[in-house]
Amino acid sequence: MFSATARRTLLAQNRAFLRSKYSPLVVNAVRMSATSTSATPPESVYVPGGPVYKGTVNDPTTFPTPSRAHGSHHWAFERLVSAVLIPLTAAAAVTSGSQYPILDGILAISLVVHSHIGFDSVVVDYLDKRKWPIVGPISKWTLRAATTGVLVGVYQFNTNDIGLTELISR
Repeated sequence: MFSATARRTLLAQNRAFLRSKYSPLVVNAVRMSATSTSATPPESVYVPGGPVYKGTVNDPTTFPTPSRAHGSHHWAFERLVSAVLIPLTAAAAVTSGSQYPILDGILAISLVVHSHIGFDSVVVDYLDKRKWPIVGPISKWTLRAATTGVLVGVYQFNTNDIGLTELISR
């Protein structure tokens, strides 16, 4: 079935595979070093398809330190802004913006914050800086600059012009 040399090679590969905690990178390195004639150590052997990582696939990942500022507090704030927009929109539809400029300003700021949170979720989910090291941070800062510009524009529009609710009612 197999020659003695082939059996010894398979046994050596099996032992190396079991010793490596099932790491395919070490198995490929042992397989390549068993077939090559040079005396290169397995750590410096090129593995096709990617770099050689230190450790094994069974090593635990590192987790960030827990923080109360992350997670549920963001989610609660997003839901609060969304829930506040419902009565603000109804109140703005009933009243006039020129009579209640504070309501007009709160509605405008709430809409901008709601939009920023939504677009920021898209940037965080789809343009992560680990996957997109250049585009991710650029898009995040572009969103921040655009939000700042929109806030300045909304302030100018509400103070020097007719306001958001008057514009909608026309």
